[in-house]
Amino acid sequence: MVIELTPSFEVIDPRFRKLALPHVHVDKLYTGCRWAEGPAWFPAGRYLVWSDIPNDRMLRWDDTDGSVSVFRQPAMNANGHTVDLQGRLVSCEHRGRCVSRTEHDGSRTVLASRFEDRRLNSPNDVIVKSDGSIWFTDPSYGIDSDYEGDASPNEQGAQRVYRIDPVSGALAVVADDFAQPNGLAFSPDESLLYIADTGATHVQGGPHHVRKFRVGANGALTGGEVFATCPVGVYDGFRVDVHGNLWLSAGDGVHCHASDGALLGKVLIPETVSNVCFGGAKRNRLFICGTTSLYAVYLNTRGAGR
Repeated sequence: MVIELTPSFEVIDPRFRKLALPHVHVDKLYTGCRWAEGPAWFPAGRYLVWSDIPNDRMLRWDDTDGSVSVFRQPAMNANGHTVDLQGRLVSCEHRGRCVSRTEHDGSRTVLASRFEDRRLNSPNDVIVKSDGSIWFTDPSYGIDSDYEGDASPNEQGAQRVYRIDPVSGALAVVADDFAQPNGLAFSPDESLLYIADTGATHVQGGPHHVRKFRVGANGALTGGEVFATCPVGVYDGFRVDVHGNLWLSAGDGVHCHASDGALLGKVLIPETVSNVCFGGAKRNRLFICGTTSLYAVYLNTRGAGR
C-alpha cells in the first residue's frame, strides 16, 4: 500500500514521491519579516543566515536550540547569500550595490562594486563554483525604490550576470540578455548553469522563467534556452539537489523540476516564496524563505555539493 504524503506536498509526476517523505510536514521556524530572502547554511556552526531586506537586517536561526537572533543590522539591505570554499559568507548588497565577503574575523571585504567604472545596480543572488569563481546576478530591484535599498539611477543601463575570477578578482559579464536576472544555480557536475529571469515584475507579459546554459571551461556560457516557465508568480531563487532536480521558489511554494524540465511536484507554502537552500547535518532539509517567514522541510534527497 502506498502511504500518501501529507498536505505539505502536491504530487504532479509520480517521480516526486521518491523525493518527498511520508508523515513529513513543513515546519515554520520564524515569522516577522517584511521580505525574507537569501538563506545560507553554515554547517560548522549548525546555523542559517538569511535576509529581511526592507528591515535592513540579517537574521540567524540556530539549529541547536531553534533560537533566532539578529546576525547583522544595519545590513546594507542585503539580499542573497552563499558560503565560499573557505566557509566565509558572501553577500549581495542592495544598498552597497556590491558583492561583499565577511571574513572569519568579522571584517567586510568588497569583492565587486563597479563594472567599466560605473556602479553596479543591486546584486541579487550569488553562487560559488568549485574553482572558487563567484557568479552573481545584478537586476535593478534595489535601486528601483527606497523600500529595498536606495532609489538611484541605473548607471549600467542593463541588468546582467557576472563572474568574479578566483585568481585576479576581475569582473566579467557572462550574460546580458535578461530583463531581470535573479536566482542562479549550477547542475551537480557544474556543466550547466540555470538562471531565473523575473522580468515580469517590470514588464507586462515579461519573462517569468528559468533558462539553461552550458558552461565552458573558461566560464563562457552557451545556449540559454528556456528550461521552465512559472505558472504561479515568478521563479525567483532556487537550488539543485544531487540528482539534478531544481527546487524553485514560486508564488504558491517550491516547485520541483526534474533535469528534463518536467514539473514533478510542489512543496506548498502559504506565502510567496523568494528563495531556498539545503542544509542540516545531512543537507536533506530544505530551508524556505516565504515573504514574512522562514520554513523548512525534510526531503528524501540532498543538496548538490561542490
